Amino acid sequence: MSDQRVIRPTPISGFPEWTPQVRAVEQRWLDHIRSGFESFGFASVETPSVENLDVLMAKGETSQEVYTLHRLQADDSDDSDAKLGLHFDLTVPFARYVAQHFNELTFPFKRYQMQRVWRGERPQEGRFREFTQCDIDVINVDSVPLHFDAELPRIVHRVLSGLDIPAWTLNVNNRKVLQGFYEGLGIKDPIAVIRAVDKLHKIGDDGVRAILEGEGLTAEQIDPCLALARVKGTGVEVVESVRALGVASELLEEGLEELAFVLNDLADLPEDSVVADLSIARGLDYYTGTVYEASFDDDPGYGSICAGGRYENLAGQFIRRRLPGVGISIGLTRIFAKLVAEGRIEGGRVCPTDVMVVVPSADQRAEALRTGELLRERGFNTEVFHSTAKVGKQIQYASKKGIPFVWFPPFEQGGEHEVKDMARGEQGTADPAAWTPGG
Repeated sequence: MSDQRVIRPTPISGFPEWTPQVRAVEQRWLDHIRSGFESFGFASVETPSVENLDVLMAKGETSQEVYTLHRLQADDSDDSDAKLGLHFDLTVPFARYVAQHFNELTFPFKRYQMQRVWRGERPQEGRFREFTQCDIDVINVDSVPLHFDAELPRIVHRVLSGLDIPAWTLNVNNRKVLQGFYEGLGIKDPIAVIRAVDKLHKIGDDGVRAILEGEGLTAEQIDPCLALARVKGTGVEVVESVRALGVASELLEEGLEELAFVLNDLADLPEDSVVADLSIARGLDYYTGTVYEASFDDDPGYGSICAGGRYENLAGQFIRRRLPGVGISIGLTRIFAKLVAEGRIEGGRVCPTDVMVVVPSADQRAEALRTGELLRERGFNTEVFHSTAKVGKQIQYASKKGIPFVWFPPFEQGGEHEVKDMARGEQGTADPAAWTPGG
């Protein structure tokens, strides 16, 4: 017995990991999402896991969430790593990417990005320290056509509708509506009110009212703010409901027209799949127009499964060009982990192997290797057994891994190849150069 200390393996809270069967399903989801993004002409990019801290801070109010980078045995005189942090989302790295590669890109630049991100927050249901996001964004020079504000929800609807997940609704709003409405009420700090209203679903009317009273708002200002947050609907009648509240401003009217455009453009989608919800604010400061937030219909408190919006100046902070954008992100890990926890994910195969080739003896190993290579060339995922164990043990190994076919090369000189269908229990002769499953 070794004297080496045994370190007990324990899961790290907030860092999910899956068995091969579940991971296989997650990979199928990723392939489905990728295909959906590409079907609308979005190109893939990948950025480093780390960014300079000044880049990460460009989003505002995120300093407590960023994991900074330090080497365990770093020299005290070397502080280069201290200026780096793990990215906590994909939008800020994308903005930096566009500025850095500006002269190499064709605009409007439509990209998708599917990577892990890290956030230093308290793990709880639906919240993780490491998780995968699937983002699509459009950035353009000077202005982004409003058409994209409607196209992104359409893409998300197509993608999520192709996955076996619980019913969900995508809520849409416009920050110009909120800011213009608050300005029309004479509120001096509309952003503070937006941040408060963004907490409405968590703390309720009374909680928001208390925050706004602390900001110095009067009851005559707070009541209309809460009335606006209660406006909800699936069509442009929402616009008239806002106007009926009797508040007017140029910015408010601009936001209502943009919201109406998006709703009209998405009117062909199934009923209630996209809803205008004037309580949706998205608390981050950099959103300036359309905002999105999706949640499960039967569990709205679980957290948003998809979110995003329009931003004007994020990429422009890195280059002397006006580069507005609009984007939306699917929280893959948040969705997937819920279904795993509820036992709603039917695991895939333990391994991707289609055929396992038996090695009858050391003398026949070369023939087994040739057979395996021939099957691979024909497109079958093939593994050759790793030893010359008894044939029964080799078959047992294939059974445990769920490998559908076991191949037997000739056991003697001049003999024939055979293949066994593990599901049917049938075995017969086969030619590795011509064999097809079920043929």
